[in-house]
Amino acid sequence: MTTTTTYIAFLRAINVGGRTVKMERLRALFAELGLAGVRSYIQTGNVFFTTDEPDRAALTRRIERHLEESLGYPVPVLLRTVDEVAAMLAAEPFRGVEVTPDVRLVIAFLSEPLPADLAVPHTSPKGDHDVLGADAGAAYVVVHLKNGKWVTNELFGKGYAGAVTSRFLHTTEKILAAARKS
Repeated sequence: MTTTTTYIAFLRAINVGGRTVKMERLRALFAELGLAGVRSYIQTGNVFFTTDEPDRAALTRRIERHLEESLGYPVPVLLRTVDEVAAMLAAEPFRGVEVTPDVRLVIAFLSEPLPADLAVPHTSPKGDHDVLGADAGAAYVVVHLKNGKWVTNELFGKGYAGAVTSRFLHTTEKILAAARKS
């Protein structure tokens, strides 16, 4: 018996740094892989689809390889199920943190767990961000804007070798709501 899973693909390097991809094209690239029900949400690389592929790591590699071959540059893909994102948000990782004009709440989706030597909670040496907590798939970061800009370059230091793509908390909530719609 096969089980169909609905995934949210959080993509890095989509529509930033001069690399523009229309969402129609991105959806087509996912459909070319035989993934079903492909939809996207906003221009930052959030794709929803269903599959009965049981091996998430193999699926991730297959998507990354196809995107790189088609777009001409690597696109890290961080796959999460709808239920995983819902549980992440239900845990209220930012409970008690107030959003102000200079504070943003960010979920950093991780391809690998944070380095064991990065004690969490952690405040960056420059004080531009605080890592409040983390699990194997995400870190919960409070970003302190400088002159209205997010100037954090290295969230986890040079010791982190995995891929990271970040979404604001409120955007992640909207992504989940959109993914739940059929």
